[in-house]
Amino acid sequence: MQIVLNGQMHEIDRNATVAALLDHAGYATRRVAVEVNREIVPKSEHPVRQLHEGDQVEVVHALGGG
Repeated sequence: MQIVLNGQMHEIDRNATVAALLDHAGYATRRVAVEVNREIVPKSEHPVRQLHEGDQVEVVHALGGG
């Protein structure tokens, strides 16, 4: 199925979760904030929040430094 991730179309597995998407996109080990269809998804829900065809997902990761 297709979703939009940070403004780009992506093909992902049906029934993928937010956690699976983060792993696939290389964000799994980073501190990130995730929004699906303009709704913040708490980290505790990442493993169970299912994605659907056409979902719009925004992932923002924190950068450290000084």
